[in-house]
Amino acid sequence: MVEDGGKQILKDVEDRMVKAVAHLKDELRGIRTGRAVPALVDNVRVDYYGSPTPLNQLAQISAPEARQLLVKPFDTKALADIERAVLKADLGMTPNSDGKVLRLNLPVLSEEQRKKLAHRVKDIGETARVSLRNVRRDGNKHVETAKKDGLSEDQAADLADRVQEFLKKHEAEIDAILKSKTEEIMTV
Repeated sequence: MVEDGGKQILKDVEDRMVKAVAHLKDELRGIRTGRAVPALVDNVRVDYYGSPTPLNQLAQISAPEARQLLVKPFDTKALADIERAVLKADLGMTPNSDGKVLRLNLPVLSEEQRKKLAHRVKDIGETARVSLRNVRRDGNKHVETAKKDGLSEDQAADLADRVQEFLKKHEAEIDAILKSKTEEIMTV
């Protein structure tokens, strides 16, 4: 790691921080905002021929209206299994089947539900921040190890500063994502 002047340490830190932010975005995608989006059912697993299968692999999912999802199974025999899986997932949606497609109606969010969702978003964001801080800690440990292996004091200080800059940049990105998602949830 010393041969490259710590570039590998910085690359590793940056990659792990980018992954932490991407994970946050994925988690937030599944949180309801009052609008129907296919991502709301991304985590639904259907017991299809004995194995848990993601819903999006068994059906086409679309949002024909602002508060309705349309689930059109590729195999209509799976419709009952899909309906059971949606009910079991407890998404707060009412499934209505007509034998060919499943319509999932989203109820209007109450103020209390919106506040709970906003609080959940905040908790998920805090978990992402902790992940970033852990990456920074690991990066700084690698810098210390590199210093023992012959990296100069100045280079080590520069690397530690760059790691801190990465942290600030990604924390600001997380703050912007959380603010946007919270506003989206609280908008009636």
